[in-house]
Amino acid sequence: MITNPTFKQQFAEGNTKAVTPSEAHSNFADSLKKAVGSLNHSQVEANKKTEALARGEVNDLHDVMVTAQKASITMQTAVEMQSKVIDAYKEMMRMQV
Repeated sequence: MITNPTFKQQFAEGNTKAVTPSEAHSNFADSLKKAVGSLNHSQVEANKKTEALARGEVNDLHDVMVTAQKASITMQTAVEMQSKVIDAYKEMMRMQV
């Protein structure tokens, strides 16, 4: 999960600075790229460890299973977040202005 400590600090202190739509778009795009990159990294790491176990290069089954479970939970979280974003978008489109 990607967190932004600066945002948390600003939010907690009530320091909300005006952000242009361009900056907001850029920040959101960067955050999304980082999240997808992190998701991909966890999936690749789990695949590498699973393949190494299958080839007999790794004897620590526990480590492989923990890595695979972390990747699975990360993927489930991403899918749930995607679903929530789509639901929010649909709800906004139904609003009358």
